[in-house]
Amino acid sequence: MTKGSRRSTEDTDSLTPDERVIPTWTQTIARQASTVIGGPLGRHAAIGRHWFFSPLRVVLAIGILALLLSWCGKAACIQSNDQGTGLDWSGHRQYVSMCYSDIVPLYGSEQLDKGAFPYRDSWAEETTDDSGKQVTERRYMEYPVLTGLFQWVNAKIAHLWTSLAHSGILPAALPVAVYFNASALLLGLAWLVTIWATARTARRRAWDAVLVAASPLVLVHAFTNFDTLATAFAATGLLAWARRKPVLAGILLGLGGAAKLYPLFLLFPILLLCLRSGRMREGLRTTGTAVLAWFVVNLPIMLAYPEGWAQFFRLNASRAADPDSLYNVVSGLTGWAGFPTVEALNGFSGVILALACIAIGWLALCAPTRPRLAQLCFLLVAAFLLTNKVWSPQYSLWLVPLAVLALPNWKLLLGWMAIDALVWAPRMFMYLEQETIKAGEPDRGLPPQWFLGTVTVRDLAVLGLCALIVHHILRPERDPVRISGDDDPSGGPVAQRLDRFLVPSLPKLLSARGKSGKPRQSSSD
Repeated sequence: MTKGSRRSTEDTDSLTPDERVIPTWTQTIARQASTVIGGPLGRHAAIGRHWFFSPLRVVLAIGILALLLSWCGKAACIQSNDQGTGLDWSGHRQYVSMCYSDIVPLYGSEQLDKGAFPYRDSWAEETTDDSGKQVTERRYMEYPVLTGLFQWVNAKIAHLWTSLAHSGILPAALPVAVYFNASALLLGLAWLVTIWATARTARRRAWDAVLVAASPLVLVHAFTNFDTLATAFAATGLLAWARRKPVLAGILLGLGGAAKLYPLFLLFPILLLCLRSGRMREGLRTTGTAVLAWFVVNLPIMLAYPEGWAQFFRLNASRAADPDSLYNVVSGLTGWAGFPTVEALNGFSGVILALACIAIGWLALCAPTRPRLAQLCFLLVAAFLLTNKVWSPQYSLWLVPLAVLALPNWKLLLGWMAIDALVWAPRMFMYLEQETIKAGEPDRGLPPQWFLGTVTVRDLAVLGLCALIVHHILRPERDPVRISGDDDPSGGPVAQRLDRFLVPSLPKLLSARGKSGKPRQSSSD
C-alpha cells in the first residue's frame, strides 16, 4: 500500500488531486449544475488547498440547508390554534399541507405528555378486531428500546421547557411543539452523522455524499419519524468496518438494531464477504459484538418490563399489510382479496425474503469478482422493503446512503429519490379523501389508485437499481467505483483479499451436466 493510498483510508480531505474523483468530470448532472458557479473544475485547478472549504464541509453545509427546508415543510403542523391552547390541524391541515409527522401525534398517543415511562406504563386503547367488533387493548410503547427512550428524553425536555416557561425564564410554547423541535434537532444531527460517515466511507468519492445531503427524501422524511437514528448507526458501523475496526462496527450496528432492526441486516453481507475471503474471524467478531450490544441495551427493559418490551414484536406480527407494501398495491390494483390471515401474510413474506437472501448469498459467493459490501447491503435492504408487509414512507431513508455507496450515478439516484419522495403527495391526499368522506365533508382528496400507481413506479425504480447493481457485480469492469480505481472502499478487512471460498455459478452448474442430466465426471474418477 502506498503512502497516498494509506492516507486516503483515514483522511478524505487530505487526498491529492490525482486521488480524488471529480464529479463535474464524471457526472453529467454535476457538470450541468456547475454552470451557475463558472462551470466544471479546470484540468489544472488547484485542488484541496482551501483553508476551510473541503468537500466534506461543503456537503455538510448542504445537508444543514436541506434539513432546515425539511423542518419548514413540517412547521405547518406545529402551529397553535387561535387560542394558543393546542395544535391547529383544522381543515385536515396535516394532509392538505402534507406536513404530517408521526412525531407530533406520538407525543400524546404514547402518553409521553403525561410523563409515562416507555415499556413500564400502559394505557387502554379502543380497536376493531377482524370481525369488526370494538375491543379494548392494553398498549405500550411500540418502538424498539433505543427509539422509545429517545422519545422519552425529548418529552422530558419539553416538560422542562414548560416548567421554565411558567417561571418566566423561557418563552411559552406548546409542549408538543417543543417536543417536536427537540426531536428534530437531534434527528437532524443524526442525519449529519450519516452524511459524514458516508463521505468518509466513500473516500475518493466524497462528493457523492452530496446525494445524501440534498436527497429529495430528506426534504420530505427527515422528520417524519425517527429513522435517522438508525441510519446514523448503520452508516458509522459501515465506516468502522471500512476502517478495519470490527468490534466498533459491531457495537454501532448493534445499537442501530436497538433503534430500528434494519442495521442488523447488514451483518449478513459482512459474513458473506468474510466467508468468501477467508476472514470469518473478523465477521464473527462483528456479529457477536453487535448481538451483545443489542442485548446490553434491551436486557434491562426486557427483564424489568417484559410485557411492554414485547409490544414492538407483537404489533409487527399482528399488523396487516401497510398501504405502501407490494401486497396492498397488488390487492388495490387487481381486486385480489389478499391473504386470508395475517399469519399467512407473515409466512409468505418471510419465505420470499428468505429466497431473496439465498439469491444474494449465491451471488456474493459465485460472482467472478468479490462484490463490494455496499452493493450487497443495498440489495438486502431493498429486498426486505420490497417483500415486507410494511414499507412506511420514511423507510426509504435507509436506502439513501447505501445507494450512494453502491451505485454512485447521480442522475439515476436523484431520479429514484424524486419518485420515492413524490409518493408522499398522493398518500396524504388519499388519507384526505378518506377523512373527508368519513366526516361527511366534500371530497377534496385523491382516490387510492393515484397512490397505488405512484408506489408501483417507486417499486419498479428500486428494482431497476437492484438490477443495475447485479449487472455491475457480474460485470465489475462497468462498476463506476472500480472504474475509478477502487477495489471496495467499504470492504475493510476483506478489501484486496484473495478468494478462499466460492460456489459455482448457475451457468457453470448447467455446463457441468451431461446429456443425461447427471454431473460429468472428471478423467481421474
